[in-house]
Amino acid sequence: MVCALGCQDQLVGRSHECDFPPDITRLPMCTEPAIAVEGCSRDIHDQVSFQLEKSLSIYRVQTKTLHKLQPDIILTQTQCDVCAVSFADVEQALKETLNIQPALIALQATNLQGVWDDLLRVAEGVGRIQEGRDLLTTYQSRIAAITEPSQDVQPRPTTACIEWMDPLMAAGNWIPELVHLAGGQSVFGQPGEHAPWISWKALATADPDILVLMPCGSSMARIQEELTVLTHHPVWPLLRAVQSQKVYLTDGNQFFNRPGPRLVESLEILAEIFHPAHFHFGHEGYGWRQWVPGDR
Repeated sequence: MVCALGCQDQLVGRSHECDFPPDITRLPMCTEPAIAVEGCSRDIHDQVSFQLEKSLSIYRVQTKTLHKLQPDIILTQTQCDVCAVSFADVEQALKETLNIQPALIALQATNLQGVWDDLLRVAEGVGRIQEGRDLLTTYQSRIAAITEPSQDVQPRPTTACIEWMDPLMAAGNWIPELVHLAGGQSVFGQPGEHAPWISWKALATADPDILVLMPCGSSMARIQEELTVLTHHPVWPLLRAVQSQKVYLTDGNQFFNRPGPRLVESLEILAEIFHPAHFHFGHEGYGWRQWVPGDR
């Protein structure tokens, strides 16, 4: 958001997850995970569950780095304590540094409108209100270029978006809304509500036309590494989407999981997947690809 608003030169630090645009990775990291994130989905899930049960933070704020940088503004979030550093962690870090009193802007979007509201709040915070309004107009025009024709395209495929692979979690928040806008029907999750855990039995009962894999924090390469968690399950070959080869791997980490401007690209990706005869934005290959039997 900050870079889209033309304020990249004002950034002095980033979180360990912030990596877009790529050249911001030169900035010092002000956070780090308190768990091992290199493991498989089940290992990460178990570690997160343990931290939460013990009321421990999943991330650490680098207070020494913050003290050195002396920022005027800190962008943080209240949307999900599992996905990113919590507002409480940032507040505690500021107390520990004592002499730092930056303005805190906490992003809190749970749906698409919330993302745009956050964009305007950031724009106001960095003194780029008009630039924020102009960006929003551009994004809404791109969205309309999909939503207006997609609503007339039939059929509207039933779709399950998977946000975690082991255990299974369906996508929530802005994802069901994006599915609808792209011309599909989401079988799990409600707009504006957190992602729900689901069972393999529930997935088999829903038996969607399309299955879109977008695990939180995972690239397509990482999904590929862990794909056997799904493909070796006895229910997998029975699913309609698997039998018709309408399973798709996406870069959830760079697109769907992040409540920012690239949700517009996420919508374009879904439109390409759902209605390839009507939409082509060139995202195939780096934003998404089709699963084929034999993928491990």
